Amino acid sequence: MKAAEKRQYLKGMRDGIPIALGYFAVAFSLGIMAKLSGLTPFQGFLSSVLVNASAGEYAGFVVIAENSGLYMMALMTIVASARYFLMSCALSQHIAPDTKMIHRLLIGFDVTDEMFGVMIGRPGYVNPVYAYGLYLLPIIGWSSGTVLGIVSGSILPASVVNALSVALYGMFLAIIVPPARKDRVVLGTVILGFGLSFAFSRLPVVSGLSSGTRTIILTVVIAGLAALLFPRKEEEADA
Repeated sequence: MKAAEKRQYLKGMRDGIPIALGYFAVAFSLGIMAKLSGLTPFQGFLSSVLVNASAGEYAGFVVIAENSGLYMMALMTIVASARYFLMSCALSQHIAPDTKMIHRLLIGFDVTDEMFGVMIGRPGYVNPVYAYGLYLLPIIGWSSGTVLGIVSGSILPASVVNALSVALYGMFLAIIVPPARKDRVVLGTVILGFGLSFAFSRLPVVSGLSSGTRTIILTVVIAGLAALLFPRKEEEADA
C-alpha cells in the first residue's frame, strides 16, 4: 500500500471509531432479539457481518422468530433497508468516474446512515481506500456487539439496553451538526426533515406507513426540493 493510500486508510479508521462505538451499543440490544429468535452467536455474527443495518436485521430476526419463509424475509429486509438505495445513488455521484466496478461494489456494500453522512460530507470524490478504513471498525463493532448481546441474552434490564441504543442517535447528530452550522441550506434541510418526519408520524394517512417508507418519501421530496431550489456545482476531485 502506498504512503498516500495508507494515510487515507488510517484516516478512515479514525473517522470510524465513534461509529463503531455507537454500533456496538445498538447491536447489543439487537443481539438480544437474535437470541429470542433462536440464533446462535455464530449465526448472529454472520448476519451482522453481511447485513450491517439495524432495521433490516431486526426485520429478518422477526421473520425468523415467526418461522416465515425466505421470500418473506428477503422482502421485509428490502423494504426496511430501501433507503440505502437512495443513499447509494447519491454517493455514486461522489465516486470518481474512472473507479473500477469492484471498488464501487465494495463501497456500496456497507452504506449505512452514519457512514453515508461521513463520506457525503467530505469534499471531492470518495477515495475507496478511505471507505475501506471507515468501514472496518464499524463492521467489527456491529458484529461483535450482536454476538455479545446473544451471549448475554436478557440478563441486563430493559432500561439499560434502551439507554445504550440512544448512543446511535447522538452520534448521528454529531455528524450532521457541523455541516449544518457551515451551510444554511443544509441547516434548513435538516430542520425541515425533522419537522416533516414528526408530522408524517402523526398524520392520519402516512402515519400508517412503515418508518422506512416514510423515510424514503421524505428523502425524495426534501432532497429533490433542495436540489431544485439550491443547485450546487459539481465538486472537483481531490488533487
